[in-house]
Amino acid sequence: MDYNGWYIKIIAWRELHIKQHHFVLILSFVVGVFSAVAAYLLKSSIHLIQMLLTDNFSRNDVNYWYLVFPAIGILIASLFVRYIVKDDISHGITRILYAISQRKSIIKLHNTWTSLVGSSITIGFGGSVGAEAPIVLTGSAIGSNLGKFFKLDQKTLMLLVGCGAAGAIGGIFKAPIAGLVFTLEVLMLDMTLTSIVPLLISSVTATATSYIFSGSSFMFQFTDYESFAVERIPYLIVLGIVCGLVSLYFIRGMNRIEQFFRKYKNPYTKLVIGGLMLSILIFIFPPLYGEGYDTISQLLNGNSTSVLDRSFFLNMGDNPWVLIIYLVLIIGFKIFASAATNGAGGVGGIFAPSLFVGALTGFVVAQLFNIFGLPMPEGNFTLAGMAGLMSGVMHAPLTGIFLIAELTGGYNLFMTLIIVSTVSYLTIILFEPHSLYAMRLAQKGELITHHKDKAVLTLLKMENVIETDLIVLSPKMSLGELVKIISHSKRNIFPVVNPDSGVLMGVVLLDEVRNIMFRPELYNRFTVDKLMISPPATINNQLPMEKVMEIFEDTGAWNLPVVDNQKRYIGYVSKSKIFNSYRHVLVHFSDE
Repeated sequence: MDYNGWYIKIIAWRELHIKQHHFVLILSFVVGVFSAVAAYLLKSSIHLIQMLLTDNFSRNDVNYWYLVFPAIGILIASLFVRYIVKDDISHGITRILYAISQRKSIIKLHNTWTSLVGSSITIGFGGSVGAEAPIVLTGSAIGSNLGKFFKLDQKTLMLLVGCGAAGAIGGIFKAPIAGLVFTLEVLMLDMTLTSIVPLLISSVTATATSYIFSGSSFMFQFTDYESFAVERIPYLIVLGIVCGLVSLYFIRGMNRIEQFFRKYKNPYTKLVIGGLMLSILIFIFPPLYGEGYDTISQLLNGNSTSVLDRSFFLNMGDNPWVLIIYLVLIIGFKIFASAATNGAGGVGGIFAPSLFVGALTGFVVAQLFNIFGLPMPEGNFTLAGMAGLMSGVMHAPLTGIFLIAELTGGYNLFMTLIIVSTVSYLTIILFEPHSLYAMRLAQKGELITHHKDKAVLTLLKMENVIETDLIVLSPKMSLGELVKIISHSKRNIFPVVNPDSGVLMGVVLLDEVRNIMFRPELYNRFTVDKLMISPPATINNQLPMEKVMEIFEDTGAWNLPVVDNQKRYIGYVSKSKIFNSYRHVLVHFSDE
């Protein structure tokens, strides 16, 4: 069977019979279905493993299996990644942002399934991370590879990556609006109405598919709502500020701990340190086991003392201060457990941990208000805390608002969620301009943002604007030889390079030698090294384009030499060439 022949015929038939716009809508539907199936498989696998391992645990006794299971899960997951996947599949949403910014929205084919396997093992055995980032990477990989199969352009690939993310969030949470706004807030460059329709199709399709698999019930069953009251606004503002500060701790703490693990190059050293840290923390604080959604449900439904089950604090549950201190300690140690899971080789995200920490934060704040004679509804504050932490950690207030409303059906809590999410977001941006997902790429200048100028500069690549047609001079070349070169050159800049090392020594400008180039008596008196000058600046070939433009603005130059890390000459870059490339990319990504 001639595979290539059939493949070419399929592509040709599609291009002939289905318009691009209609075909994108069809693919967005397919991506939504596949994303929901992947989400269902992942959640089912996690629950199956957890049930097999912990179903017989007694709620009244400390269980020493907590010292073993998490480390075993990380070991299996890390071996799977190292010897079968042979690629980094951690930090799923950061990898999607990198693919959009730096890889023309191309995500590797193995990402359509490897994150499912790795994260189900990690979380099922107790890894203190979430399944959402892996499923978002899976959905985005499905969209990217479908688009690549049908040879669609880069802009359409970016849209299909967003469709996969929207479908994944919609499918795993049964939250179609949250899937849409998550994609707009966290992933996308510049969405228009034409782009939003495919995202909606994917998100709604995935949610409907999830209904077919697991029913239409909300993820968290909570009916004890208290109506919004104006007099609670100051207390909600306090909760928002607390959530913003806890988000700051979450972001910076996770980064510090991840940097600690990156210092160790030996994967088995990471495994031992991370496995021990995680197992001990889960043994002392059992709610850190897995995603933590059971704990959230207990807090929402008035079973707060159940959080103490299987812990050393079980018999002290009658004292409210014991519960508060216990939950505060869990909030503090959750980032250690999550970072240890990923740092040791596990696969998971920080979506669920942020919801978990947010729920505990909201509950603790409500408890403190109640103790000091200011009665506040614990359930409302628990939900609002989840929205606040998500807004702060992900810099995505709309996602926090709509996701929590859709997870619980608590649409009558919109005012409460809006106030806490907004205040939390305003608090965190005073300290951190980027979300935890985007921070790593932003530090390297590789992040696409909603700021169109910066986004287009990010898409420009240095290798595409470097000019290598300038004539290179040797430092011992005479003025006479230089004049002959100038007579045949169309440029007025001549880099001077050490012939042995290739290091840039300086430049000769036509304007600098014009007054002596027509005096033959000087041709043997002057050499290039006496005529050259230093350039206003040099540009490293690894610099992001945004930094390159800053150098041009600081120096006022129109042309600057490009060198590598050893200062070896590579070529020249001109501001006019960058502007031409900028206009081309801007037109391409703004064209509807």
